[in-house]
Amino acid sequence: MTLHDILPFLIPLIIVEAILLIITLRHILTHNHYKRGNRVLWIIISIVGVQFIGPILYFVFGRED
Repeated sequence: MTLHDILPFLIPLIIVEAILLIITLRHILTHNHYKRGNRVLWIIISIVGVQFIGPILYFVFGRED
């Protein structure tokens, strides 16, 4: 299996991942209150854990309703 064979599956995954990261960062930067942690912590977690884990962690544990 080569990269050329996997590319049709990777491109949509990368696009969804980028959109999720952008939505997460926009939400972090526009809100002041979080369930746990602070703005800097959630930005670091979102960027370092960019492969779905960081943004999902924020929406599950950090976002205040």
